[in-house]
Amino acid sequence: MALGICKNCNREKELSMSGKSEGLCHYCYKKLIWKPKSETCPRCERIKPHHARGLCRGCYSSVYQLEQIKGWNARSYHNIEPELYTEITKKCRSCGFDKLVQLHHLDHNKTNNSDDNLVGLCPNCHKMIHTKQFQKEIFDKLRSKGLKIPNKGYKTDGFFKK
Repeated sequence: MALGICKNCNREKELSMSGKSEGLCHYCYKKLIWKPKSETCPRCERIKPHHARGLCRGCYSSVYQLEQIKGWNARSYHNIEPELYTEITKKCRSCGFDKLVQLHHLDHNKTNNSDDNLVGLCPNCHKMIHTKQFQKEIFDKLRSKGLKIPNKGYKTDGFFKK
């Protein structure tokens, strides 16, 4: 590589010496001329430019990057290990839905991360547990499945007085 002025960006840089890129720096060559080889992604089976580990850019991000982000979020937001978060959010404890499950603290105290205080709920049941009109119904389902529901700190209106 030889030092010179790039024809595209007009900066003094090391110029690429291949026949196609005469007078272009490495960055401008990759931006303007070079095209990555397209291959069939084994995950999504579409023909896309290869990114890393044999996957296209989108599949690589969802397989490798999003799992790391979910683990980081479990540690920072909920102060629990990613493995525990994954175990709790496998299935809604109220209705059994398993596609999308959120973490809920039964006593509404985000700092209380004891095993008997954490429960996985689907978005529908989670919204219902935070709504006074449907709260008793969800609590009854959870009680019938053996969970301890605290009587304090809820929008009760007499629901728990026996």
